[in-house]
Amino acid sequence: MPDTDLPDSETEAPTAAELEAAGQSAMFGGEPAKPESAPESGPSEAAEAAPKPAPPAVADPAQPYRVLARKYRPQTFSQLIGQEPMVQTLANAIRRDRLAHAFLMTGVRGVGKTSTARLIAKALNCIGPDGQGGPTIDPCGVCEPCRAIAEGRHIDVIEMDAASHTGVDDVREIIEAVRYAAVSARYKIYIIDEVHMLSRNAFNALLKTLEEPPAHVKFLFATTEVDKLPVTVLSRTQRFDLRRIPTERLGEHFAWVCSQEGVEAEPEALNLVAAAAEGSVRDGLSILDQAIAHADLDSDAKVTAARVRDMLGLADAGAQRRLLGAILEGEPKTMLDTVADQYALGVEPLALMRSLMEIVHRITVMQIGGAMPDLAGEEERGQLSEWAARLTPGQLHRLWQMLLKGYDEVKTAPDPLVSAQMALLRLIHAANAPDPGSLVKRMEELAKGIPAASADSPAPALGSGDSPETRTRPASLARPDFASLVAKVEDAGEYIAASIMRLQLRVVSLEDGALTFARAPEFRDKIETELRGALAKATGRSWVLTEVEDPAAPPSMAEAAQAEAAALRDAMEAHPLMQAARAAFPQAELLDEKEQAAANNARQWSKQA
Repeated sequence: MPDTDLPDSETEAPTAAELEAAGQSAMFGGEPAKPESAPESGPSEAAEAAPKPAPPAVADPAQPYRVLARKYRPQTFSQLIGQEPMVQTLANAIRRDRLAHAFLMTGVRGVGKTSTARLIAKALNCIGPDGQGGPTIDPCGVCEPCRAIAEGRHIDVIEMDAASHTGVDDVREIIEAVRYAAVSARYKIYIIDEVHMLSRNAFNALLKTLEEPPAHVKFLFATTEVDKLPVTVLSRTQRFDLRRIPTERLGEHFAWVCSQEGVEAEPEALNLVAAAAEGSVRDGLSILDQAIAHADLDSDAKVTAARVRDMLGLADAGAQRRLLGAILEGEPKTMLDTVADQYALGVEPLALMRSLMEIVHRITVMQIGGAMPDLAGEEERGQLSEWAARLTPGQLHRLWQMLLKGYDEVKTAPDPLVSAQMALLRLIHAANAPDPGSLVKRMEELAKGIPAASADSPAPALGSGDSPETRTRPASLARPDFASLVAKVEDAGEYIAASIMRLQLRVVSLEDGALTFARAPEFRDKIETELRGALAKATGRSWVLTEVEDPAAPPSMAEAAQAEAAALRDAMEAHPLMQAARAAFPQAELLDEKEQAAANNARQWSKQA
């Protein structure tokens, strides 16, 4: 146990630089490096220096450069950004003494899984500056367990990389060691990083110990691929899903890091870095480290948006909007020139396609009233608002689908630039095309002879010289014949529909693509859907069917055939020969050969049944 009467300088929490330096010294066997931020000074000097911001750290030639991702690794839960629900859960568990024996941290890279495991180890083993403290969500950072864990030298906190220790023998060593109590800490803690890399036999060997470990043992697992863990392991752990850090929160954190480093950075540049990080703090700090090194020394090493965009190979925001404007206005030459300019500046075609997809997504979100807090300025906001008011949802969705298809083509094409140009040219030709719903509606209105209303999407209008007949009906289409139409339906295999057309339909009017009919009062079933499908199959186009009540409508084909047969029978009965036969044979009957054959067939079927 450490001495409780510590000097004031030893009770102050160490900085991240101190802990990192101490950890490197312990790892490489050197003397602990003196903290850069704690020079020897009197109390008055320290008081005067307190309110002033820390100047940029000067690199010690004896120590290697520490990248930002390591230098600003969280040392307390308050420094762990974006994971407040998990911190609250752990805090309540510690206060209520309901600590689980195994924790599993999952999430994408760089969101703080391993850092959280180390912080939990410090929180469980902290004894406070006076040596009398217990588990706390706010470890002091100055007691011996906190310092030893931060420096990676605590004997009771064992950190293992499962990627290089995958076998059952490595797990067997853990099983043998958990039987022994902790040497100097409250808990013996095993941190297993990338735990999904363990073999199946290793997982099976660990199950019994993981389910009922000794009271002094805690297991902390970290993984990026939780779906590869057996369900038997998941059921024995308390799982925390670490979230991606929002872009706005990352931008604020990077601004704080720049202030600590004494580096000036444009807000737009930090937003670009945060967007490129995709929710990962470590990725973002690595990109920011590169951006600081990439900054032009002639401009006081200021991190500018132009430099970051050039470093990441991103398209300029203004050039993105100009490119989309050329596509929407149907200007292929302007579009090709803009693509060529961006390619000459080092922008990859794939990044260009992705930037266009981002703009289309922003316009869509803005159109439905969504908040867009990451818009750079009023110019961008005004341009996107104009497009959101001008374009229809159908056009935006078609733009997105065609850009997505073009993105896949560019990603796999042997020449990405040519593929991007062809994909955007295809987009220009399809930009003004009407959506399928409006096109079908327009065709139906034209088939009815009604002047077509203006569609939602900018479809090509009819020329001013077109005649009224041309506007309502294409001249190349001749007026169809109903009997031949029924024959086509029957030839297409739609026998039921053809029978309905013969028996029920009293044709009022028949145009190409439009049929108006009446039916006898005894027919009340719904036939429009079946007839519309049969006509479309037989003619290869859609039809508009309208049923009306018209007593003066001409008879159906069946009714006309019956009337014709009745007229023929009457003519035969009036013939002198037929009258002579009737006189000679009063009981004779006049039979129709077809009707007689049908009656015979019906009798045979009834006997077989």
